[in-house]
Amino acid sequence: MGISKDPIFVPGVWGPYFSAMVPGFWLNEGGQSVTGKLIDHMVEGHAAFPELQVKATARCQSVYAYLNSHLDLIKKAQPVGFLTVDLHVWPDFHGNRSPLADLTLKGMVTGLKLSQDLDDLAILYLATVQAIALGTRFIIEAMEAAGHSISTLFLCGGLSKNPLFVQMHADITGMPVVLSQEVESVLVGAAILGACASGDFASVQEAMAKMSKVGKVVFPRLQDKKYYDKKYQVFLKLVEHQKEYLAIMNDN
Repeated sequence: MGISKDPIFVPGVWGPYFSAMVPGFWLNEGGQSVTGKLIDHMVEGHAAFPELQVKATARCQSVYAYLNSHLDLIKKAQPVGFLTVDLHVWPDFHGNRSPLADLTLKGMVTGLKLSQDLDDLAILYLATVQAIALGTRFIIEAMEAAGHSISTLFLCGGLSKNPLFVQMHADITGMPVVLSQEVESVLVGAAILGACASGDFASVQEAMAKMSKVGKVVFPRLQDKKYYDKKYQVFLKLVEHQKEYLAIMNDN
């Protein structure tokens, strides 16, 4: 969701809509389809998922908290994101919403091995989270090319509660990620609108300033930028190759 003072038309991104989110500003809305479900699909469909469930339950953790700690265990001295140096995911298992707006696109994974242990599951999970963050970068670059100026990400919703998801978004986009003090941000938004409707505040902007607070800012690890720039190059190659494969198969 990106706002601007003047309307900006971005190919493959919805909008612009006037006063749709913040009164007086134009809104563009980019998105990726069923990202949370994609992570579930990759994790729950893996042969090591039953083992993961048992171990996470024994620690009274969610499977994702366990996977995050397992990644920290196996990364050794390297940054955790570097575990996917030879494993890459294109995340459009349910088509692409933005910025390609192509529902015919499919998901892709390259770099699979015969082993199916818990390490492999954790790294596939990491590669999937990275793919979603790379998709966010793809949308941001499309919006910036059209005229938006974006320097900070504000995350809310269920996936923002996952520290790996948040850190990968910071590292891959190269932008700080701001998290709300109130975890249930949508409820705060509803309360802000209610406070304006009841006359407690003169404007939505005034209510936003008084009723919402920054909880945490996660900064990108800029020393890892070169690695993620390479991952992004591969990410773009994946969809380029998928289109080439389709052209080959459709050629008469």
